Amino acid sequence: MHLRYTSAPSRGAKSAVVMLRQLRRPVLTVLKWQLLATGALALTFALISGRHGAASALAGGAISITAGLSAALIASLASTRSASSVVLGALRAQAVKLGLALVLLWLVLANYKQVVVGALTAAFIVTLLIFAMAFFVRDY
Repeated sequence: MHLRYTSAPSRGAKSAVVMLRQLRRPVLTVLKWQLLATGALALTFALISGRHGAASALAGGAISITAGLSAALIASLASTRSASSVVLGALRAQAVKLGLALVLLWLVLANYKQVVVGALTAAFIVTLLIFAMAFFVRDY
């Protein structure tokens, strides 16, 4: 008797295709939440700090969304042949997410002279936390 500790993909399907299909619903749901939160924060900071506050909030949300989508893409391309390859793929995805987020934050802070740091940081953190909620999205 041969026991596996990972579930096999659908018969005849490539494991990467199955993985992408499984990730699609949670990632798209969380992406909608992130876009809504970014829009709400941009509107809020537009009222508080003007157009630079809105632009800073949009930049913070865009940074987090871009980094999160890159992590989802890297995770979906990871091998699913063993538990260790899944963990390594997840760690690689998180490393890409962190590195990309840091580079994008640095680019915005270095190049946008009128940045409202509070708006940028608030939008970045809120959308980053929302991306963590993808784990709780049910795939019905």
